[in-house]
Amino acid sequence: MIILPAIDLFQGQVVRLRQGKLDQKTVYPEDPLFYATRWEEEGANYLHVVDLEAAFTGEQRHFDLIKRLVSSLNIPVEVGGGVRSLPAAETLLKAGASRVVVGTKAVEDPTFVRDLVVRFGGEAVAVGVDAKDGKVAVKGWAEVTHLNAIDFIRRVQDAGADTITFTDIATDGMLSGPSFGMLEAVLDQTKCQVIASGGVATIDDVKRLAAIPGLYGTIIGKALFDGTVDLSEAVAVANAASDARGAV
Repeated sequence: MIILPAIDLFQGQVVRLRQGKLDQKTVYPEDPLFYATRWEEEGANYLHVVDLEAAFTGEQRHFDLIKRLVSSLNIPVEVGGGVRSLPAAETLLKAGASRVVVGTKAVEDPTFVRDLVVRFGGEAVAVGVDAKDGKVAVKGWAEVTHLNAIDFIRRVQDAGADTITFTDIATDGMLSGPSFGMLEAVLDQTKCQVIASGGVATIDDVKRLAAIPGLYGTIIGKALFDGTVDLSEAVAVANAASDARGAV
């Protein structure tokens, strides 16, 4: 299992939201590059970056900052938030992002993921599946659709995307632990790489996630910023679990 620290951008600052709500945001004091470099030095396998303004509005406003982050790091970076067109995805990939994470447009347009895969390859496309009570949420989680999350995952897999980032909105930013039951249900229904997102609060959460067969990765945000999880320890736990499975 790989560990992906999360950096969420809003108005040029690093922030964390509770359950995706802007009126419940915490602003962190350092420059985004400070955190990105720190996470890399502490052993992160991948960086997960979200442009929150783009997620809410569909307008990319942090391109220059994201390009600087990507060019400054030696680890791969995935970028999400407001990626709702082929040109938007192409711009981020040309800037050096290893893959783009799409959400809203993939829900609204069933052909969008397939078009991305045809143009850029499945390995460059991740789909963010953000669920609330089993239904897919869009537009920065501001709207909840009637689309069943598992049905959407099947559709995404059929379209050729390699990776799914699954978030149970009820757990995001709450430091209450991931939604293990939902994760296992998702893993049971797809052959895509699944990244868990939301709720990690302690190293025990990381250990439990690392023990789930087939889980590709986990995104950790607030717990790193608040110091309830040490990134180096989390990476060591994930590596040990992977080594143990490989030895069986």
